[in-house]
Amino acid sequence: MQFDLSAVETATMVFVGTLVFGLLLVAFILTAGFLALVMVGVGKLAWFLLSTSLLAVVHGINHGWDRLVHHASTVEVPGDFQGQPSPSTGSYPRVI
Repeated sequence: MQFDLSAVETATMVFVGTLVFGLLLVAFILTAGFLALVMVGVGKLAWFLLSTSLLAVVHGINHGWDRLVHHASTVEVPGDFQGQPSPSTGSYPRVI
């Protein structure tokens, strides 16, 4: 037995066509929503990685500077700095 499409009423074909069109719209909206969520997640991950690495660099610089300052405070200079007369004042020692 062959299926004769002309035997189907017009209202039934419109109803089925509307359902198919609705399903296509739903599939498109679900796909677009899923892709938007994926893009937001990737963006948030990228921002998290960038901010974490930048914060780590800043902490590394601060730690290095702290070590350098503490090391410099423990170093003893072999001699004292001698005051030198300033050419402009003639009597005050030069600021070191």
